Amino acid sequence: MDASRTSSICFGMESLGLENDIPGSNTYCNLGLKQTSKKCHGNPKVLSLLSSILERSVQMNETLLEKTQTKDVITAFHGSRAPTLSIKEYIDRIFKYSHCSPSCFVVAQVYMDRFIQCGSVNLTSLSVHRLLITSIMLAAKFIDDAFYNNAYYAKVGGVTTAELNRLEMKFLFGLDFRLHVSLRTFGRYCSQLEKLVSCELQMERPPRVMHAPCGLKESWSSSDDSSPYSTTEIHIV
Repeated sequence: MDASRTSSICFGMESLGLENDIPGSNTYCNLGLKQTSKKCHGNPKVLSLLSSILERSVQMNETLLEKTQTKDVITAFHGSRAPTLSIKEYIDRIFKYSHCSPSCFVVAQVYMDRFIQCGSVNLTSLSVHRLLITSIMLAAKFIDDAFYNNAYYAKVGGVTTAELNRLEMKFLFGLDFRLHVSLRTFGRYCSQLEKLVSCELQMERPPRVMHAPCGLKESWSSSDDSSPYSTTEIHIV
């Protein structure tokens, strides 16, 4: 899927094509995109599917770098060491505390693909966390009616506000500020994610490569608190 050649049709939460007369509405339901974080029982399926895709991408990229004995290019999105926190745990944390719509995670994947297509960064265990918090934050700002400020997202993501501000600007310039996502592209990404619902986990194409590592120090509390400020601090290093 060529995310960089899509039409620039902006969609909001009311125009995501979730009505029954829109082709692919069943796919949206299966991914949990019709539910809000407050209404859904458990996390929407899209979260675990996205984490599976990213985990495989990271593994593929790092294996390729190792086989070719190529050193990854260090960027602002790279951490000093690989995190102890899994991609799935990190995505679940962002969803729990940011209260963003599930659709933000699909849009964030589109953004990451576009950013990587530009050759701005590679997806590895050192970069994936910073890419996630930055892209999800931008997706929430772009398609959700309500969102938090950068200081809050920084707390959720385990980075400083100053660093997240820098990452946001680098990400936006890397995208050339192309935040519009067409309904067709959105639906295509959803279909790609839905293929992972089956136990066979067969995908027509490998996920797009993204590189750069980051590390997390200490996990957060497992309590059901709605604020990241009352939990153990995490730090991407």
